[in-house]
Amino acid sequence: MRASFPEKHWYRLSALSLALWPASLLYRLLMSLRRRAYRSGALRTVRLPVAVIVVGNLVAGGTGKTPLVLRLAAMLKQSGRKPGIVSRGYRGSAEVSMAVAASSPVELVGDEPLLLARASGCPVWIGQDRAGAALGLLAAHPDCDVLILDDGLQHYGLARDIEIAVEDARGAGNGFLLPAGPLREPLSRQVDAWVVNSAPPAKRSPAYRMDLRGESFRRVAAPRDSTPAAAFLHKEKLHAVAGIGNPKRFFDQLAGLGLATVNHAFADHHAYAPGDLDFGDCEAVLMTEKDAVKCEAFARENWHALQVEAELAPAFFEFILAKLSASDSNAVRRPV
Repeated sequence: MRASFPEKHWYRLSALSLALWPASLLYRLLMSLRRRAYRSGALRTVRLPVAVIVVGNLVAGGTGKTPLVLRLAAMLKQSGRKPGIVSRGYRGSAEVSMAVAASSPVELVGDEPLLLARASGCPVWIGQDRAGAALGLLAAHPDCDVLILDDGLQHYGLARDIEIAVEDARGAGNGFLLPAGPLREPLSRQVDAWVVNSAPPAKRSPAYRMDLRGESFRRVAAPRDSTPAAAFLHKEKLHAVAGIGNPKRFFDQLAGLGLATVNHAFADHHAYAPGDLDFGDCEAVLMTEKDAVKCEAFARENWHALQVEAELAPAFFEFILAKLSASDSNAVRRPV
């Protein structure tokens, strides 16, 4: 599996990353000025009447935010809350804020919002203007009492009560800001909690480990059909594809299930075409659920998506619920 262009330069010191370092200083200055503009009131921050939990990351690319959002939503529902989810709708063509249904076209709403709408059982809205999308969701669902903002750590236009930063084993890479490295913001950025996907908790505190568990696959062409991972153990011609931020994490998970696969990494949010998965004589193609929502229209009978669920220690949920309780009594959204 060949490393993508960012991985070649963002996760090590290279001649290119060093050459781009001056540009990263300019990026840092612009980010600092932007945040100060929100803090000073020069740019408007919207404060919603309900608590807002932001799930994001300091690095560009995927780290496992979507499974965490789904687990958070499930936990909140179990505790008696009525959560809603707001996302940008990245790579979707929608130009206005809108609700996402289980039947929404993936090309319109984006892969992650569609997956969230299908798996969470919560109202999901998208919009480049996250505050506008949030207000639309609350107007359509007035019983909603908490919002989860997917990938909104740098969206300062919406005040928040809890900030959660997700990272994985790659950490901060070479430690440089964009474009020389993967960081969207400096490592000095403060958040309420760190969640580390499939790796020991970060040195920062409080930090919690998250593991993605899954031992069964659903058939992409018939989602109700489930197949245990053990059924693929003796297949010799298995291909695996992943168009996520860190494809290696998915391939390692398959290996952990004892599956020997030929791996094909695609760019995050890759828009699949049938020819992308034409591997000739193969017994099955295995993929993530995020990939599957983009392949349903032309799925073959032997394509399967691994079903995963985020697993975190109870202490994480206790922490979140305690923060929400404090926010309810305060009733004033924290500025950026």
